[in-house]
Amino acid sequence: MNFHLASFEASFGLFSQLPPSDRLEIAFAGRSNVGKSSLINKLLNRRNLARVSSVPGKTATINFYTLEDIRIVDLPGYGYAKVSKSEKARWAGLMEGYFADDRRLGLVVQLVDMRHAPTRDDLQMINFLIDNEFPFVIVLTKRDKLSARQQQERLKELAKELPYFEQLTILPISSTSGEGMQELREIIEEVAQSEREA
Repeated sequence: MNFHLASFEASFGLFSQLPPSDRLEIAFAGRSNVGKSSLINKLLNRRNLARVSSVPGKTATINFYTLEDIRIVDLPGYGYAKVSKSEKARWAGLMEGYFADDRRLGLVVQLVDMRHAPTRDDLQMINFLIDNEFPFVIVLTKRDKLSARQQQERLKELAKELPYFEQLTILPISSTSGEGMQELREIIEEVAQSEREA
């Protein structure tokens, strides 16, 4: 799969605007400011394909990108407090609508900041994915901000902090250095290949 060939497709602010799911989708989820846009840019070898912002809660839409015969879906970040109730309700409707819709969802890439314990929202999202049997991997972002020793310590802590830790696929990744990115690409290729063969 040529990850360089990805292109921006469209952004949608309301669930009612979403296009039908006519191909395999790989969705990226995580709290605001966890580094989703940076990760997507690094994954697809593009500097500014996904808009990166230092302001949490900037991705308030679902953004679709085309990559060969699949779609990369950038979901709005959750857990950012400084937005109005009506905006929070719109985001919630967008997210709930997306997951409740009968979409061809092959994988959810759930991002968690490696430097900190998962937030209550992170755990709620992970439990939601488990309860609804969505296939997912957990990507630990910002690993480059920790030393090798700190990374090991955080992984030990995460074993206690995350439900079903032993059964999860967990990838520490750096969107700066690209460490761990190849493993994520291989997982996405595997999911896409399984779909083609189904």
